[in-house]
Amino acid sequence: MADLLIPNFISLLSSLLQRVAESNDLNRPLHTQKLSIFYGLIRPDISIQNYLERIFRYANCSPSCYVVAYVYLDRFVKKQPYLPINSLNVHRLLVASVLVSIKFMEDICYDNAYYARVGGISTAEINLLEVDFLFGLGFQLNVTIDTFCDYCTYLQTEMMLRFPPLCSLPPVPTVAADHYSINDDHLHPSQLAV
Repeated sequence: MADLLIPNFISLLSSLLQRVAESNDLNRPLHTQKLSIFYGLIRPDISIQNYLERIFRYANCSPSCYVVAYVYLDRFVKKQPYLPINSLNVHRLLVASVLVSIKFMEDICYDNAYYARVGGISTAEINLLEVDFLFGLGFQLNVTIDTFCDYCTYLQTEMMLRFPPLCSLPPVPTVAADHYSINDDHLHPSQLAV
């Protein structure tokens, strides 16, 4: 399991979240933000990249869970404007979003105690994070096919910019490219991008 290759999209997601957290650290003073269970007193020692890689190694879920977790983070930020992603809350928001997406998307998943160990927090804390995250989302967990494709297209475009192919191949038409439109739930995948 330790030899598992980390896909580029994990690096991409962590860099997008890092960029958002750093931007909000600089541009959104803490006194203007709502404090919540997601905030830590200090920044965790583990980087967002290493934390997401750890979750990826041990969560044993499909890649689609990470796309859905990203959709959830975007929804959460829109519904909770006084709780922006920053370096004090990004790790807890990340583990909560992945946990909720796994439970919604996967047929089989571990219990919360397992994900708490993966996230380096207590079972009681992950239970609270899960409940607060669900309420923060207004329990809107369904992700339409169009929304999923929009986010995949956005992430794929970002990935191509960050990890260009070694050789140029002719573009392959995809379903996402043919159906790019305004989402049913009016989300725009670029909201978490800075």
